[in-house]
Amino acid sequence: MAAIIVVGTQWGDEGKGKIIDILSRQADVIARYQGGNNAGHTVVVGEEEFTFHLIPSGILHPGKKCVIGSGVVIDPQGLIEEIEELEPKGIAFAGRLFISDRAHITMPYHKVLDRVIDEKRGKGKIGTTGRGIGTTYMDKTARVGIRVCDFLDREVLKEKLEIGLSEKNDLLRRLNSHHHLDSEKKMLDEYTGYAERMKPFVTDTSFMVNEAIRNGENVLFEGAQGALLDINFGTYPYVTSSHPISGGACVGVGVGPTRIDKVVGVVKAYTTRVGGGPFPTELEGDLAETLRNAGPIGEYGRTTGRPRRCGWFDAVVVRQSAIINGLDCIAVTRLDILDRFSKIKMCVGYEYGGRTLREFPSLLKVVESCKPVYEEMDGWNEDTSGVRRFRDLPMNARRYLEKISGLAETELCMVSTGPGREQTIKVKDVWRP
Repeated sequence: MAAIIVVGTQWGDEGKGKIIDILSRQADVIARYQGGNNAGHTVVVGEEEFTFHLIPSGILHPGKKCVIGSGVVIDPQGLIEEIEELEPKGIAFAGRLFISDRAHITMPYHKVLDRVIDEKRGKGKIGTTGRGIGTTYMDKTARVGIRVCDFLDREVLKEKLEIGLSEKNDLLRRLNSHHHLDSEKKMLDEYTGYAERMKPFVTDTSFMVNEAIRNGENVLFEGAQGALLDINFGTYPYVTSSHPISGGACVGVGVGPTRIDKVVGVVKAYTTRVGGGPFPTELEGDLAETLRNAGPIGEYGRTTGRPRRCGWFDAVVVRQSAIINGLDCIAVTRLDILDRFSKIKMCVGYEYGGRTLREFPSLLKVVESCKPVYEEMDGWNEDTSGVRRFRDLPMNARRYLEKISGLAETELCMVSTGPGREQTIKVKDVWRP
């Protein structure tokens, strides 16, 4: 029995979906603990590519139970569309998908407000996905949100919608927005239909997951985004509105920290981020384009299609993640993308004010002013996509991975050398003690 959390160690898009998919083979329960459909996990099975936004990617494995925890914010329309897209591909949901009755619901007014508020920030614009995630969490924190248990009760939903629409339309007027939200009746009828579709999947998932742990089952916790987008420890305010870090799993599913056995950090072999915010190792020009377009899937957002900003590996970021997540081991992804480079740089510190910083600064203007301190390593100029054993990797590739592990002060457990399931090197079985 083991309870394992998988986290992203950078700004998201590290390839968590593939690592979760592989670890799901030995899991009995896979539980998503935060975020909404502003994130995407991509899994390649044979010739087919699957993209998940709310449903845990473990659903690809027959017989696995998949949980959407209370820390997730759910767009009902998006969830139903995702189910309807996956069902024709032979994926069954009955008795396998479980939704927390305490999760919060994203309504149409959350999406409108998300876009309007971000536009009003002007040069301070965060660059949200416009999916209403942050504004749903705002309502949750303000204690005016709609939970799944409310959503399933038409009378409660009607009452909360009356309050919500009145408040949001008033706010839009004060923001001088031309938007005016639909009538309560129209929204109530549409979303009551979504509620009926969701109802068979709703349960007390906290009780369910704790029961699974007590019964000796393997439980895998997955989050969205990465540690540097955490609302507390990320590059605030260019962050998400929840807790992608490992501690978020306990809060977002409802399990005690003493129940967790291991935390696995997913590390991209270089660095990317989407949206605004500081990025010390960001590259420009041809080198950035080479990184962005290398490989079969490229560096474009699975949810928005936005091109990702690309840069060299940043050890300051990953070391910060190792500390705040309590990492036990790391899985390095997209190593194959670096196959074509004869020289590879790695940021080992930041230069600021005549000093070399090894810790990630909290103050945004400091991060923006930092200059990366690079160490250069020889590349390997060999195709690693067919390699299945660590010892068969080119010597320089092994040195690069060992350098990452050393700088993160965390041992290596997996290496991904391509998008396919079979393009994976297992250095250590993370399910074993």
